[in-house]
Amino acid sequence: MDVLQSMTESFAVDYADARRKFAAAVKAHGGRMRSYANPNRGPRGEELATDTAWFGAEDAPTVMVAISGTHGAEGFCGSGCQVDWLASGALASVPAGVAVLLVHAINPHGFAWIRRVTEEGCDLNRNYIDFTQPLPENPGYDELADAYIPADLSGPVFEAAEARVRAYRETHGVHAASVARSGGQYRHAGGLFYGGSGPTWSRRTIEAIAADEKLADRRLVAVVDYHTGLGPYGYGELICDHTVDSINVRRAKEWWGESVTEPQLGTSSSVAKHGLGEIGWERMLGDRVSFIALEYGTFTPESGRIALRDDHWLHNRGPFDWDAAETQRIKAALRRQFYPDTDEWREMVLWRSRMVMRQGIEALARS
Repeated sequence: MDVLQSMTESFAVDYADARRKFAAAVKAHGGRMRSYANPNRGPRGEELATDTAWFGAEDAPTVMVAISGTHGAEGFCGSGCQVDWLASGALASVPAGVAVLLVHAINPHGFAWIRRVTEEGCDLNRNYIDFTQPLPENPGYDELADAYIPADLSGPVFEAAEARVRAYRETHGVHAASVARSGGQYRHAGGLFYGGSGPTWSRRTIEAIAADEKLADRRLVAVVDYHTGLGPYGYGELICDHTVDSINVRRAKEWWGESVTEPQLGTSSSVAKHGLGEIGWERMLGDRVSFIALEYGTFTPESGRIALRDDHWLHNRGPFDWDAAETQRIKAALRRQFYPDTDEWREMVLWRSRMVMRQGIEALARS
């Protein structure tokens, strides 16, 4: 299937549709599936699960892993890319000795409810810390916690909160403001970029998947984690947050080239953060894994802040009507922020995804 056809057929309208498309594509191409049932339900009562598909020899020494839905609503993009990769015919050219593992909707609750966070209210990509150690501090977030998610979305309380957020950015600069808001925080449940108080269901599930597929026994593993929301519209940035100058990051640059960026060196659209997926994968596989986040740009950080603020405000109030106009307004804005759903954006996304998957597979074959 060519990109122009795929950009209209591979992407889904909601989580349930994405799951159906993924299962159908895997079946059509002879993959082995596993399902990890989530104990919750979607907004229409639909079943939630993380599904995986394995292609290649069971004992393959190297494995290419592609993950969608780490940040829930970003799963529209990642799921579409996974379905497209199968539809493109790329599977036929995967060399012997390389297996491919697709992990679909690792955060199915967030995907179904159009949230960035898990059912625990956690940002999964801040949840991979060692919870037996002292939790990271984020004094900037502590200062602004009640301003980031005010009690009201209009009126004096709201205006005062917005003024505090602007004042912090003007006083401390854009970079410090970004670290404070998005670097990860572990004190304010229900807040933005909350890393949690323990491993989430999604983190435990990715660890179970790695164990079930015996990834620790492989010689090399490459991981591509699909994300959206940072950087220029439609561009897929390859973000690597392994320890600076480690074999993990050096290998990532060898495999994917000079476009790989490092937040810890200030070369990325992202800032350095706590509890990222790289840390979890290093804990599981040590120096045998190289992990990148394929981050597609959408709209401005400010529009992202507003979309996340409103969604957290909605869920923090307690039970709400999914079909209410206010709910649907908030969900539509968050969906658009992380999935623009336009032909030009989807076409850009698929070209880059195919390139990155091909690079990773070819690198594993020669390593």
